[in-house]
Amino acid sequence: MTTKILQQYIGAAPVPDRLAAYTPSLAIKLAVLYPEQGDSLPPQQLAERLGVPLYQSIDSESPEEFFLTWRDGCLKLLDRELIKKGGLTVDIEPRNGEQRSWPAPKDGALAQALGRKTRTVVDATTGWGQDSLHIFRMGYELLCIERSPVMAELLADGFARLAQQDWMQRLNLHPPRLLQGNAIDLLGNLETQPDCIYLDPMFPPKRKKSALAKKSMMVLRDLLGDDQDKKQLFEAALSATGKRVVVKSPDYAEPLGGKPSQSFQGKLLRYDVYLKG
Repeated sequence: MTTKILQQYIGAAPVPDRLAAYTPSLAIKLAVLYPEQGDSLPPQQLAERLGVPLYQSIDSESPEEFFLTWRDGCLKLLDRELIKKGGLTVDIEPRNGEQRSWPAPKDGALAQALGRKTRTVVDATTGWGQDSLHIFRMGYELLCIERSPVMAELLADGFARLAQQDWMQRLNLHPPRLLQGNAIDLLGNLETQPDCIYLDPMFPPKRKKSALAKKSMMVLRDLLGDDQDKKQLFEAALSATGKRVVVKSPDYAEPLGGKPSQSFQGKLLRYDVYLKG
C-alpha cells in the first residue's frame, strides 16, 4: 500500500531540483536517520528520494536541523528538541470532538463551507493532513495536493497506515489520493473539475501572539516559511474549480480573494466561500 501511494507523487524530475523548488533551504536542513530497529532499506530509499544525508546517529557537529526517521511504526519528523521526545507524525485518528463513524455527520463550520451538495473536494494545501482527514471521514471524495516533498512523505506514510485500519478494510475504503507538486501548476491539469477546492495557506502570524503555536505548525513554518504565492494559488483554484473555493484563514487576516460569497466562523478562524459564477 505504501508503494502504491508513493507512486502517485514521485516524479521524474531530479530530486535536488524538486527540493530547491519547494523548500529552498531543505538540502542543508534535513537528514534521514536509521531507525533503532527494523529494515535499513526504507531509510536508504527515503534519503535517495529526497537527496539528503543518511545518518546512523548524530551529534552536535551535524549541520542539519530536521530529521526523518521511523519510530513507533510510523515516519516522524524531528528537530533537535524532539530527538528524545518522539517526533511529529501525520495523526490518522479523529481530533477531539470529531465523530469516529464513517461517514461522519456533515456539520460544523467546515462542512457548511464545503457545501452539502458537494461530492468531490481537492485539498490543495494538505500540510499535516488534519483537515483533509476530517473531510475524508465526512464522506467526500478527496484528492490531496502537497508541494513539500517532506510533507508528502509523511502524508504517504499516514495514508498507508490509514489504509490498514480495521474500519477502512471492513468498509472497503481507500485513503485519499495524494499528489506532490505545486498546486498552482497541478490544478490546471486536473482530469475533471472538482466541486470544491479547499485552501489553507500559511498566513504570517500575529505580531503579538496570544498563545504559543502548536509545535507541528512551528516546525512546518520553520521548514517551509509563509506561502508568498497564496493569491496566485487562489486564482488558480477559482479557475480550476467546478463550483466553489473555500479558504481557511485566521480571524485576523483579510479575505484572500476579496469579499466572499459566504463566510462561516470557527474558533479563532473562519472559512470564506467563493462561489463560481
